[in-house]
Amino acid sequence: MVSASSAMTLSNHLRELRNRLVKSALAILVGTISVWQQFASIFAVIRKPFDQIASDQAVLALTGVTSGFSLQLRVSLSSAIVLTSPIWLYQIWRFIAPGLHGSEKKWAYIFAGIATPLFLAGVALAYYVMPRMLRVLFEFTPAEVSNVTSVDAYLSFFLQLTIFFGIGFLLPLILVFLNFVGILTGAKIAHSWRWLILSSFVFGAVATPNGDPVGMTFVAMPMILLSGIALTVALINDRRRARKLKKSGTDQWSDSTQSDL
Repeated sequence: MVSASSAMTLSNHLRELRNRLVKSALAILVGTISVWQQFASIFAVIRKPFDQIASDQAVLALTGVTSGFSLQLRVSLSSAIVLTSPIWLYQIWRFIAPGLHGSEKKWAYIFAGIATPLFLAGVALAYYVMPRMLRVLFEFTPAEVSNVTSVDAYLSFFLQLTIFFGIGFLLPLILVFLNFVGILTGAKIAHSWRWLILSSFVFGAVATPNGDPVGMTFVAMPMILLSGIALTVALINDRRRARKLKKSGTDQWSDSTQSDL
C-alpha cells in the first residue's frame, strides 16, 4: 500500500515546503516584534564582554543616521531566530519526517536532543573566552590612538564567534552520525586520533590568541573529551553492526562486493 506521503506529486511537495517556510517566517516575525521592546536588556548581555575590557583606547560607537535602527533590528531578529527555533525546527521536521522510516526518526530525535545542549555549551564557552580575545586584540592598538569600534562590526564578531564555537562542539556528533550511516568506521576515527587532538588544540589556539597554554588547554580539553566519547560510541556501534551482520550471514560480503545479479 502506498502512503499518502510517497504519493505526493512534486507540486504538492513544493506547496508543503512553501507552507512550512511561511509558518516559520511568521513565527520569526512575531518573535522579532515580541523582543523589540527588550532590546536594551539583550544588547546589555551582548556588549558585556566588551565592557569588561573597555578602556580609553576602546570605544563602542554607532556610525550613521540609521545605524541605531539597523542595530536594534539585527539584535531583535537574531534573538527571535534563537527563541523561535523550536517552532521553525519543528516545521522543518514535519516536512522531512514523512520520508523517514521509524528507526530513522528515532535516531533523528536522539541526535537533535544531543545537538542542542552541545551547541549551547559551545556558545557559553565562546561567551566566557570572548573578553580575553578582545583584550588581546585591542592590545595591538597603537599608543595615543583610540580604537573606535563600530557596533555593527562588534555584533558581527560576537555572532560569528558564538556560532563558530557552537558548530565546533557539534563536530564530534557529526563523527558519530557519519559512523551510524556507515560512512566512517570507529577504526578510522581511532587511526586519526593524533589529528583530532591537534585540531582540538588548534581550536583552542584560535580561541585564545594570546598564546596562553593554560587557556588553550582549557578550551581544547572539552573538544578532546567529546571526540573520545564519539570514538567510543562509534566503536560500540561497529561491534553491534558486526554482530548483526554475522547473525544474518551477510558478514562475508563487504560493501564494495559486486552482486552476481
